[in-house]
Amino acid sequence: MQEGEDERGFFAEVPPSPTKAGRLARQEKPHYYGHRERLRDRFRDNGAAALADYELLELILFRSIPRADTKGPAKALLKRFGSFAEVLGAPEHLLREVEGIGAAAATDIKLVAAAASRMVKGEIAARPLLSSWQQVLEYCRAAMAFETREQFRILFLDKKNVLIADEVQQSGTVDHTPVYPREVVRRALELSASALILLHNHPSGDPAPSRADIDMTRTIIETAKPLGIVVHDHIVIGRSGHASMKGLQLI
Repeated sequence: MQEGEDERGFFAEVPPSPTKAGRLARQEKPHYYGHRERLRDRFRDNGAAALADYELLELILFRSIPRADTKGPAKALLKRFGSFAEVLGAPEHLLREVEGIGAAAATDIKLVAAAASRMVKGEIAARPLLSSWQQVLEYCRAAMAFETREQFRILFLDKKNVLIADEVQQSGTVDHTPVYPREVVRRALELSASALILLHNHPSGDPAPSRADIDMTRTIIETAKPLGIVVHDHIVIGRSGHASMKGLQLI
């Protein structure tokens, strides 16, 4: 310290000058910085209704893609599969074909889909299904509408029409599933089921029952009836909607 210099000034903390690295870090701040928090705030304040489909997908992707812009992948998913529901229903290996979607992101999307299906199933599990028909249809659509192969599914009900079990009995090809009426009835007897709701999906998207679908359903009804087992309906699920054979007066 030179003579005449105030020692307080000598020992005072001098703010460090910005380093080159610090300046570069500020200059190269990602353009999506703050976007994620704003999107979360909108969701917290106003719910999912305030968000577009791609924005809701962005929120899902935030955790699995922590250091990149998620808007591009979210929009690419919708472009590839057509709708938010179809993104959730898409097979994991097809999700991974979309640019920006890796294994972690694809798994997170399928996890959300599984959680949604489980939630709807929980809503119908403890109540008579015939009194909550719309929820049954929502569950069936969530579970089957976007499968790429045909599935034959059965809801087994007790005497009060409360769900005992929900089982996929057969899986087939893109346009055919082998169904064996005796196996359907045998499983119903094992579970002490009094009634059934039959379900299968059409990956083509058109839920209209085929002649084979109708004939198979009538065979199951005829096989089950002498054993006191009622078939309430056979619902065909497609991407564009559903068809009830009972509603169409086909059974």
